[in-house]
Amino acid sequence: MVFWRKKKPADAFESNPIELGDSSSAVRSDETKSDESSNSVGSSDGSTDGTAETNPSISWWRRALTKTSDLLRTDIRDLWKSEGQIVDDEFLSQLFATLVRTDMGGTTATKIRDSISETYRSRRIELTDVLNVIREQVGQSLKSKGAALKMAVSGPTVILVVGVNGSGKTTSIAKLAHRLTSEGNRVLLGAGDTFRAAAVEQLKIWSTRIGCEIVHGEHGADPGTVVYKTVQRAVAESFDVCILDTAGRLQTQSNLMQQLEKIKRVIEKQIEGAPHEVLLVLDATAGQNAISQAKGFSEAAGCTGIVLAKLDGSAKGGVIVPIAEQFGLPVKFVGIGEKLEDLSVFSPEDFASGLFS
Repeated sequence: MVFWRKKKPADAFESNPIELGDSSSAVRSDETKSDESSNSVGSSDGSTDGTAETNPSISWWRRALTKTSDLLRTDIRDLWKSEGQIVDDEFLSQLFATLVRTDMGGTTATKIRDSISETYRSRRIELTDVLNVIREQVGQSLKSKGAALKMAVSGPTVILVVGVNGSGKTTSIAKLAHRLTSEGNRVLLGAGDTFRAAAVEQLKIWSTRIGCEIVHGEHGADPGTVVYKTVQRAVAESFDVCILDTAGRLQTQSNLMQQLEKIKRVIEKQIEGAPHEVLLVLDATAGQNAISQAKGFSEAAGCTGIVLAKLDGSAKGGVIVPIAEQFGLPVKFVGIGEKLEDLSVFSPEDFASGLFS
């Protein structure tokens, strides 16, 4: 990797954070609107947690998981008929149903229910006891499910990004490019979604704002050709990272899934061992459908990790758990909000803490 050619991030990124919209026309400065979400988020009773205020990581995760956390707390609290609750079959059944509604998955919900049954059966249990068991079990289920990006030993690191239409793929690419550029990497984007003009325009705009370069083709051009030219340039000009966008597609569209296999072969012929990462962008609001997407894309594209987008807009953030368990795919990044900075490396510990902090 050519470290001596890396460029330092522009100071403008610190003083004037950029926001990402749903279309290319939505590019705007953060100065034009207040960032209410940057304030510390209070607990469900309206109070604030001093620990979260002094710990940016917990505060970020609390903000990301607000809807999921609120659903869990509210629905579980509704199970209490009086001060404390006797753990019986009815209570355990209702608790299980509540956990499933957050898309946490039957396996983890069963483990939580059985753990509470074993420890508290026929005894009185408090809300805090239940939340502690859930937090512990979620943390255990996600243990070792976070992982850093795999970087090439030498030459450019190639990252192929896949996902269904509307999953937040293009936005996630911009956030990832910003993150890597800010870390001092020279980043090259490949606009491989040649069928949606808006996606190409978005990437072109963001490449200019972020300070990275881009390769694109004509509308409707062969995506394999764009990918080939992008990787070729990344090698020739000693870029550190090459991020390749692809057209959104459903996991059930076999012909388009085969196209992903072709794109991978194009990359492999140019750089041995590439792509180094195949990141699947999943929309957190998709719930159980995200599991089906993970299965289809993993089989066709050989995904190596997940970027979970729009987590702040979903009450189904628990979907991370069954995906990580069933497919063994590490969650690499989690995205919330529209700002370029709203992409965080996934941390199982911070996720579990943020869910109940």
